[in-house]
Amino acid sequence: MNKKLNDITSSIIARSSLSRKKYLLQVEKAGSNPANRDSLSCTNQAHAYAAAGHDSKLILKGNTQSPNIAIISAYNDLLSAHHPYASYPEIIKKTLIKNGCTGQFAAGVPSMCDGITQGQTGMELSLFSRDLIAQSSAIALSHHIFDGGLMLGICDKIVPGLLIGALRFGHLPFIFVPAGPMPSGENNEAKAKTRQLFAEGSIGKEELLASEMKSYHSEGTCTFYGTANTNQILMEVMGLHIPGSAFVTPGTPLRDELTGFAAKRVSEITHLGSGHIPIAKVISEKSIINAIVMLLATGGSTNHTIHLIAIAKAAGIQINWDDFATLSNISPLLTRIYPNGSADINQFQAAGGVPVIINKLLEHELLHEDVLTVMGQGLSRYTEEPMLNDEQLVFKTGPKQSSNTDIITNTQGFKTNGGLTVVQGTLGRAISKTSALSDEHLTIEAAAKVFLSQAAFMKAFKAGELFNDFVAVLPWQGPAANGMPELHQLTPALTSLQNKGHRVALITDGRMSGAFGKILAAIHITPESKRGGLLAKIKDGDLIKLDAENGELSVLVDPVELQNRTENSQVDEFHFGYGLELFKIFRDSVSSAEDGATTF
Repeated sequence: MNKKLNDITSSIIARSSLSRKKYLLQVEKAGSNPANRDSLSCTNQAHAYAAAGHDSKLILKGNTQSPNIAIISAYNDLLSAHHPYASYPEIIKKTLIKNGCTGQFAAGVPSMCDGITQGQTGMELSLFSRDLIAQSSAIALSHHIFDGGLMLGICDKIVPGLLIGALRFGHLPFIFVPAGPMPSGENNEAKAKTRQLFAEGSIGKEELLASEMKSYHSEGTCTFYGTANTNQILMEVMGLHIPGSAFVTPGTPLRDELTGFAAKRVSEITHLGSGHIPIAKVISEKSIINAIVMLLATGGSTNHTIHLIAIAKAAGIQINWDDFATLSNISPLLTRIYPNGSADINQFQAAGGVPVIINKLLEHELLHEDVLTVMGQGLSRYTEEPMLNDEQLVFKTGPKQSSNTDIITNTQGFKTNGGLTVVQGTLGRAISKTSALSDEHLTIEAAAKVFLSQAAFMKAFKAGELFNDFVAVLPWQGPAANGMPELHQLTPALTSLQNKGHRVALITDGRMSGAFGKILAAIHITPESKRGGLLAKIKDGDLIKLDAENGELSVLVDPVELQNRTENSQVDEFHFGYGLELFKIFRDSVSSAEDGATTF
């Protein structure tokens, strides 16, 4: 095993010893009182079985040693990625009954689409929806009649929320069930170019909408490598999927067989089955390390520098941004998927996909193979590929080499590191993603231009006021201020300016979309403006130095003068409309971005 990987793992294990021990003791206590339908009163049982089908009722009341599986779904027909889940509960229930078990649809959890709310007020609820999904999952599982669970979710905050909720019921087994990507539409380079032309005013809305609808055109996950598809790769390497299930297209026989297999498998790993595999043992310090390495090696979404910290925390494991940066230094960049390239996730899958990446990382001794997964001991099962043989699901040895080296390299890596760095200095600490940046764009020293909203930035851009070198500064975008929305609306304009030869960058305490990456940026700045961060005291013209190569983020202003300045804005203490007022308790209690931006 790579010595540096072992050292980082040992450090996290030592740092987490008390919190992990406390968590595992809680799990052990819960496991000593598993779901037991016999212990329920007759009234309790009658309520629990009332809406079940005839066959399910016979099993539920007649065989309390037969597992009952909770189905928790983020289905709605607004999200293309989640639309396929409409048919999953019936597939799952039929499979379970066929195997002498039962399943009940325990809850639907909130599932908002960041693609719809980008640049809109609703985006201020996006990050908080993760914790609400975790709470909703807990409510679903609170009935104490379930022996395991199937989690149906894909997109940005949904998978982390489901996983946090599941970890609080760590004595139960859980399998995450994906639905697969939509077929490839208009290619990513063409889509990005059209967005830039629209931002510049060269084309109209009708042409932009036509392009977007060619890109997002059917059910299934969006095909760029944003947070949703990063979620799917991380569920594979953390051992929570059925191997190879992440990127199988919706509505195919193989997709349905994988869903049925997940139902059968989770029933086998309950405390009533032949080999109990609770999720508390699947998610360990080593599996968290594996997730971070996979994130870095594939150039995944920066949102996981927040989500993985919150997920680890739910399992009593303490990680921080320094762990990401240290692991980035030893994790080669193995893929080129948009925005870190032109390929989409279907092309990545065709080139060999997850099995190739896991094989290569195991070969480089950069993953812990000795982890427990829902398939049993060892990560090697996740180098396999599912296929149908005479309509039966089988797993074959997956490829070790890429069939398209422009997408997945067969050499040491496209870059020697994972392209994620921590920058810090007078403005605090932040995350910078460099995997898609050319060397000339790794540093900048330029005057600040301060904007208090995306709308203010776009107004200046359209007025022709930004055709020079500058660092865009967007304060008051952190979790405590307004829920930390993604600022993806800025991407086409900044890209257009950079393509015209201007040196530009962005610094903010907000987030960027998982599809962001070609502009130098320091994001998730901590402490945020709302919590006393000096980002709130920057003025137009202040000289900003951002050096992602050497990890520096500073404003070149006399420290005494900076401290004595008044803040550049006063954020409203009360947010009203679009349901924002309902989330005040989240804004008031949320932790910093580096602590997972969580309310737990």
